[in-house]
Amino acid sequence: MTAMRRDLLGNPVSTDSDATLQGVDDFVGGMLAYETRAVNVLAVADADPSACLINAYAAALHLLIEAPEGAANAEPYLRRAEAAAPSATGRERDVTAFVRAWAGDDIPEAMRIGEAVLRAHPRDLLTLKLLHYHAFNVGRFAEMLRLAELVAPANEDVAWMHGMAAFAYEQCHLLDQAEAAARRALALRRQEPWAQHALAHIMLTQGRIEEGAAFLEQARDTWTGLNSFMLTHLWWHLALFRLSQGREAEVLEIYDRHCWGVAKDYSQDQAGAVSLLARIELSGVEVGGRWDDLGVYLAARGPDTTQPFLALQYLYGLARAGRSEADALMTAIAERAHTAPDHARETWAEVALPVAEGLLAHARGDAETAVRRLTPALPRLIDIGGSHAQRDLFELILLDAVIRSARLERAQQMLELRRMSDPQGVPMNRALAAVYAGLGLHRESAAAAARAVAR
Repeated sequence: MTAMRRDLLGNPVSTDSDATLQGVDDFVGGMLAYETRAVNVLAVADADPSACLINAYAAALHLLIEAPEGAANAEPYLRRAEAAAPSATGRERDVTAFVRAWAGDDIPEAMRIGEAVLRAHPRDLLTLKLLHYHAFNVGRFAEMLRLAELVAPANEDVAWMHGMAAFAYEQCHLLDQAEAAARRALALRRQEPWAQHALAHIMLTQGRIEEGAAFLEQARDTWTGLNSFMLTHLWWHLALFRLSQGREAEVLEIYDRHCWGVAKDYSQDQAGAVSLLARIELSGVEVGGRWDDLGVYLAARGPDTTQPFLALQYLYGLARAGRSEADALMTAIAERAHTAPDHARETWAEVALPVAEGLLAHARGDAETAVRRLTPALPRLIDIGGSHAQRDLFELILLDAVIRSARLERAQQMLELRRMSDPQGVPMNRALAAVYAGLGLHRESAAAAARAVAR
């Protein structure tokens, strides 16, 4: 008879194997803390094919790779989990059903099942994390907050819950609540990277550039054992602060040493590299052959349309690298606008497709087309997911296209609105100085130039 054990958060697990329980804890704790130990789930599942939960978790890990082959690689583990389900707990059966719906791209059904799991088992914070992942990918930030608040009373002692709540608050622009939740998380556990990440978002949004850079510098000693996404993304945030400060050589060093090269074949590392390299270039910094190196790895993905947000990043990177694979990906995005599941088709057709056309035009030097295609689509950009800090890349590309197409009145409005949240930002003030000069406003140009001083 299978024994009943409990995971590190107190949730029951049907196993009599110490190794399997440890594998569950490694996956739960590793996912919540963004630690590399989460990958231990694969070897443990292979060693215990008759255990339901560990195999469902192994399938989920394959789906989190965010690649076209993810569902096929998850399938053997899902079948094992389903075969073991009759002798598993109700929670384990429901988690398996959640992963099955996810693998079938039925995200609304996965969300429905996952919320039912949370209501019955509020300490199942891994399910909360996975629900946050799916809600985030379609821009449902209020849903993230609602789910976090649903389980908060049962998890006041858990730093990871407060970190998830902090990010949900921040994405809803509830910055005071976000900061309180992040600081509560860090008081419970200083090494809580998601709370650190939420604070970085808050400080960037509020223009607390020096404070944000100092905070991340002080937190760096805790960035140990992290998976490549979390490690590179925390450095990505530090790079944004440094870019605002005009410390361009340091930003390039962060890109080279800490943002690109940790896991060059992973979706999130690639997207982060595209995003940071584009920002550096849009700031007027020469990036040398860096697009060429990045393009090699993006090309290896093929026409990957697993997620619209990621596909747009891949497309821009391929085009900036001058790779012909950009055209194949553009074709795939256009096809996806017709073939995506019902719940996602409108997003692909009405947001991702015109944004893709605008990005491709910009990358190839056609500012006029970029402005025409990006302008009507960007107000709906939330639908493709990504944080507002990540989506800001597309706003920056539109801004650059507006400037390059000599729409200086419009550029002045866009830049001054942006300056409200980063008054001393060096790249922004440098651009403002040039725009004001073009408009014949020389006093304003000189004032902007005076602000564009590295610090």
